[in-house]
Amino acid sequence: MPQINKLRRAAPGGRGGDTAAVSLSRLRTALTVFFALDGFLFAGWVVRIPAIKEQTGASASDLGLALLGVSGGAVITMMLTGRLCRRFGNHPVTVACGVLLSLSIALPAQTHSTLALGLVLLVFGASYGGINVAMNSAAVDLVAAMRRPVMPSFHAAFSLGGMTGAGLGGLVAAHLSPTVHLLGLTGIGLVVTALAAPVLLRNRVPSPERLQGRPENGPRPLRGTARKAVALFGVIALCTAYGEGALAEWGTLHLQQDLHAHPGVAAAGYSLFALAMAAGRLSGTTLLERLGQTRTLVAGGSLAAAGMLLGALAPTTWLVLLGFAVTGLGLANIFPVAVARAGELAGPSGVAAASTLGYGGMLVGPPVIGFLADWLSLPVALTTVAVLAAVSVFLGYSARNASSGGPV
Repeated sequence: MPQINKLRRAAPGGRGGDTAAVSLSRLRTALTVFFALDGFLFAGWVVRIPAIKEQTGASASDLGLALLGVSGGAVITMMLTGRLCRRFGNHPVTVACGVLLSLSIALPAQTHSTLALGLVLLVFGASYGGINVAMNSAAVDLVAAMRRPVMPSFHAAFSLGGMTGAGLGGLVAAHLSPTVHLLGLTGIGLVVTALAAPVLLRNRVPSPERLQGRPENGPRPLRGTARKAVALFGVIALCTAYGEGALAEWGTLHLQQDLHAHPGVAAAGYSLFALAMAAGRLSGTTLLERLGQTRTLVAGGSLAAAGMLLGALAPTTWLVLLGFAVTGLGLANIFPVAVARAGELAGPSGVAAASTLGYGGMLVGPPVIGFLADWLSLPVALTTVAVLAAVSVFLGYSARNASSGGPV
């Protein structure tokens, strides 16, 4: 096939298809490491939220306001990262954000007031938002170059990283202060970034625009219908990412505060959720081939809604943990499918738009939960995750004919 031959000649560092395949394989491995590192560091932060809440003396609503720092920093950076990627390349921006994320994770443990916590979380949020946009953009290019639907595997790496980070946090929560723990994560993050960065910096994947003979500057023009469909898939991603963010930053506190679970058990709640998401995403390609995209969206949203009702309202720790696991399985593939559908319609510009909306949901969810927890209660606030998962079911079914190019 002519395009494959062109790809082999364009692939860095090699003669012929074997060398090109090895180069792409190394890039996939390095990029997977960055996805895993992102989940690992983020989970390391979220399992220490109860301790940092106590350290700063914040109420639930105060903590919600401070967590807006993560949201604000991430959203601002997400809007700028696309430009940085176009100017400097996806890979250098991914590496730079990996360094910044590793450094900024140590900052929350140095604070002793809600205001200070909110300010340092702006920096943490900026690095988190930047690396997510940059590495997802790099993953889109790599998926197009490999011509294989491997996007769920990258998100599985994020979940596995989150599981590992939460598990480690649970083990050390009772023995190490947040300062020592998060400084240790800084060291791990910098070492991992230094090991994986050379592969990304020395290799470049032809962008989807170049592979398809389109100009690289600017997004593909969208008609009104396609623009609305991309927005719809972005809202689907937002509804489900809201749940992921809410469980990440409030699930541990719910177990510890409302069910009086041991700090290690409470931290294991997010670890179990992340493990379930990883398992769901590792089987995502097979699931999509058997059920199609629409059935995957509908089934996943329904399962997540039921699981979160159990996780929010169950009276015992083991039932809450079961609910978290079921929620993780349900949410696992909705975000990747929604982003992929947007990409079918609008290429990388569609992916960027849907991803930004989706990650916005992940970052807006925690502060919303905080305000609702103060007004009502944390268990009731967490039921909003189930409500939005149910909304994603309706939207996913409504969007069944919005794109083509595969089974829906």
